[in-house]
Amino acid sequence: MDDVDNVDELGPVDWIVVEFPGSKFNGEIAPALHDLVERGLVRVLDLLVLKKDSDGSLEAFELSDLDDQEVGTIRSYETQLAMLLSEEDVSAVAAAIEPDSSAAVLVWENRWAAPFASAVRRSGGQLVASGRIPIQALLAAVEADEAEADDEAEADEAQTPTSTSQTGV
Repeated sequence: MDDVDNVDELGPVDWIVVEFPGSKFNGEIAPALHDLVERGLVRVLDLLVLKKDSDGSLEAFELSDLDDQEVGTIRSYETQLAMLLSEEDVSAVAAAIEPDSSAAVLVWENRWAAPFASAVRRSGGQLVASGRIPIQALLAAVEADEAEADDEAEADEAQTPTSTSQTGV
């Protein structure tokens, strides 16, 4: 890894596996990742591309093995990669992806969070739990809340008597 003088200055490290049907990436992800790196928000620590054929056979690729249309500007990160993924990691990912699919495994440092993480460590704190909420789960929860609010509004309207004007003689 480049420019890591002090482990205490590292930000949190995350990883993802994204799967795509078929055997090619369209290259649309590379510019988005490049933007995050250029703005100093993340640092790519490891990146692996896997292709699983319809018969289940697996090929792992380094960035240099792929064409520019697939990887674009992220090829420049290859010399800086820490190569953190083990053979066991690759086997676990391979088992998770569907046949006739491509997948990318990305490991990155959240540089934007490094000052906070460093302050926590210097204060004697340590991370004891962390998690992610998949966007699909978040959207489902928002939709459920909206549906519940709509149901409550309809119930309130049904219970509210309509006012009629009465005139007395």
